[in-house]
Amino acid sequence: MRLNDFSYDLPEELIAQQPAAVRDQSRMMVVDRTTQEIKVREFKNLPEYFGAGDVVALNDSRVFPARLIGKKETGALIEILLLSKMNPEKETWKAMLRPAKRVAPGMTVSFAEGCLARFTERLSDKQWLLEFVVNIPFADFLARFGRAPLPPYIRRKKGDGRSSEDMERYQTIYAREPGSVAAPTAGLHFTEDVLLGLKRRKVEIAPVTLHVGYGTFVPIETETVEDHAMEEEFFSVSPETASTVNQAKRVIAVGTTSARTLESCADENGIIAPVSSSTRLYIYPGYRFKRVDALITNFHLPKSSLFLLVCAFAGRDLMMEAYSQAIESKMRFYSYGDAMLII
Repeated sequence: MRLNDFSYDLPEELIAQQPAAVRDQSRMMVVDRTTQEIKVREFKNLPEYFGAGDVVALNDSRVFPARLIGKKETGALIEILLLSKMNPEKETWKAMLRPAKRVAPGMTVSFAEGCLARFTERLSDKQWLLEFVVNIPFADFLARFGRAPLPPYIRRKKGDGRSSEDMERYQTIYAREPGSVAAPTAGLHFTEDVLLGLKRRKVEIAPVTLHVGYGTFVPIETETVEDHAMEEEFFSVSPETASTVNQAKRVIAVGTTSARTLESCADENGIIAPVSSSTRLYIYPGYRFKRVDALITNFHLPKSSLFLLVCAFAGRDLMMEAYSQAIESKMRFYSYGDAMLII
């Protein structure tokens, strides 16, 4: 399959730069795969679509403040996105840089209160190993100076201060397990009222964990869909969640991360096994879903692995029509944008 067949034109003004004023008052496009019907509701209407025997699987991974703004020796600002800790005894981290030019081993980046980071090794064009030297516990350093790791299409100036709104809103209300460098954004629409509404309708809530890695920022660069490879991400499914999911009449995945988690540990009969492991599962059209029956998601970038996943779930033609209607209706796109429910 050609990657260009999964492209569409999006007016830049539809890329949401701020979250909805109230989480569950974002709009929700409902796409019915059986009837091909497409309608627009509000996210607060979500519980109406489910009932007894349904299980909603949501990703409880917590975003940590992985974005740092430091000052190079030249005085220029540089943005650092922490990806993973590489040494359990030292604060040595794999990180992405922006901009990544004019950086060399041995150079340092300074932060407030005498904290600094030293570039130790180039891993790729944009990835480096950094060793941090801080005079407070590293968790306190991140809590004080780290920012929400917003994706590049949400524009924030490097010189702006830490945003308390982004720290709160680029996080689901049910986030528990720290480890993600990007939010599982389909869950950003949930409120306690929505969760209560689901429970009142006898819907079970089943948490899974997938720590979203830097691969979510990496575009597909191959001309053919099949040649792309996903980055490895850690996931975990508890025995309790496996039991709940295995007894479900329908399983509704909240986001592509929950969908990939469930599909990564389902056998050919759709039975989920409790496991803690890592996955590179790449879902694109032609994939047969074994466990996921419905999907709550956001509107994704063209030619992205996330858009390919929803096309695999609902069919390319139906998704292209849904996205065309979303653009015509001026729905808000990407991480801080509106939601889609595919049933």
